[in-house]
This record gives sequence, C-alpha cells and structure tokens, in this order.
Amino acid sequence: SQTSSFGVGTRINHDSSKFYNSKIYAGSNNTYFAQDIEIPIPPENINKVFCKSSEQMTELPDNSVHLMVTSPPYNVGKDYDKNLSMNEYRGLLTKVFKETYRVLVPGGRACVNIANLGRKPYLPIHSYVIEDMQKLGFLMRGEVIWNKASSASQSFAWGSWLSATNPTLRDIHEYILIFSKDGFGRKKPEGRQPTITKEEFMEYTKSIWNFSAERASRIGHPAPFPIDLPYRLIQLYTFEDEVILDPFVGSGTTCIAALKTKRRYVGYDNDQKYCELAERRIEEYLQSQNTLFNQQHENSSQHMIATGI
Repeated sequence: SQTSSFGVGTRINHDSSKFYNSKIYAGSNNTYFAQDIEIPIPPENINKVFCKSSEQMTELPDNSVHLMVTSPPYNVGKDYDKNLSMNEYRGLLTKVFKETYRVLVPGGRACVNIANLGRKPYLPIHSYVIEDMQKLGFLMRGEVIWNKASSASQSFAWGSWLSATNPTLRDIHEYILIFSKDGFGRKKPEGRQPTITKEEFMEYTKSIWNFSAERASRIGHPAPFPIDLPYRLIQLYTFEDEVILDPFVGSGTTCIAALKTKRRYVGYDNDQKYCELAERRIEEYLQSQNTLFNQQHENSSQHMIATGI
C-alpha cells in the first residue's frame, strides 16, 4: 500500500516511494546498497588498543571497519578532557570522524553517544555532531534516545522551585546518533551470520532505549557507558566476526561488547592510564570466559563419567 494521508496500520509491504520522491527529499542521497568493498586489516592490528590519537588511524586501511561505536569526551572538565573552545572541540571530533569515514566499509555505520550540555545557554552538542557528520558525507539513519531515568541520581538543579521565574529541565537522557557511509544498506557477506535474536531485534529497533547508566566508581573511568549500549548497536548493525572501532575507547567497554558478540575490535585512546584500564578489563573478561569454558568442560566430563557415556 502507498503512503496515505493518515498513514497506514501496518508497515509490511509499505510503498513509501511517493514520500521519498517528494520535494522535501529532493537532492538527498537515498542509495540503498553501497558498493561491496572490504580491505582486510593486518592481523597484528586486530583486537588491539592503540595508545595514540585517533585523528590519524594509520593502522587501519580504507574500507576495513564495519561499525564505529563511541562516546567522545564531553569537554566539561573531566580529568581526561582538554579545555577546548567549541570550535576546537568540533574540530577535534571532525578530524576523528573524517578518519572514521575513511576506514568504514561502504554501508558501514557510525554510532555516536553524546549528551547536551549547560543551561546558560543550553548547548545542543548532538545537533552540532549531526551537522558536522553530514558535512563529512555521512548519511543519517536516525537517533536513539537513551533514557537513563532508572539510574539517574536525584538532581536538585531545577532552577526556580515551584515558580515560572526560571525553572530548569533536568536531563535524564542522552543521544545515540546513527549514520551510514555511502548507502543505507549492506549486502550480507558470504559466510557471516547475524547473531541478533528476534526479541532483541524487536527491542533494539525502537527509538527509545531504557537501561541504567554505568557507575564511574565501579569501572574506574569518569564517564563509562554501560555494555548494553555497544552490545545493542553491534548486534543490530553487524554480522559475526566483523570489526568494531571505538576511536575514544576509554575503559574498553566497546571492545568487551565486541568479544561478547564474537566480533573483533580496534580501539584508540591517547591517555595511557585509560589504555591500560581498557586492556586490563579486556584481559579480565577473556580470563572469565576461559574459566567458564573450563568449568563447563569439567561438568560435561563428570556427567559423561557418571552416566557411563
């Protein structure tokens, strides 16, 4: 069915060509499948955290990464932040995301977790990121609102109490901005399988995600995101054994999510302390998986002995 004046009750077999051919979409790139190009990354550069700036990711060839997931520094005085002007901050992100564009395969996705800042005035950082990404050639796919209400600490920064003098909104959300390179779709690579379940797909394709934030004290990093965030994006946008990039790797959560979903990773951070933290957490995760495997193998062997198999 074609788009009607009042919409339709179902999206199955929905013909939206009239809408996408309308004037509001004139000049937009609506390429579905991007070119099928993929350059292998040298094996010595896979599953590694590079302690250097991601402004130049020389370890990665063009068209080699399938998904970028990151949460850039917010430039708000955290101990890893630099005190940059807004133009300098946007310039830094633009350099990194330009490199991201280079290394992504055609059709690859870039996902940026970002929060807006301040109140006097409010700084819509997410809109600046969208503007700069589109200037680089990225196609915007959509945005997810991450609702952190369940873990939000009680805030009293509501401005004028019970008065219209100057009430202030208290943020309990962040954004996950989602972009593609060259086209919106990717052809399924031969031999690679999706790992997402039906239940996950139904939940992760919603534009509002509800899960708790991660405690900085538990991770040892001022602004960690929970593993749920990269896990969902990896499951939704990649196939098994593909490469996930985090150019601001921080505590290494994206890398752990990649391993958890049977993907490979590359991370960058220019702070030695956090590179070491990421590598330590990755090693702890791998050791926990080895321990689990050994326990399962031992239990299986004992069962076989007990049953005479």
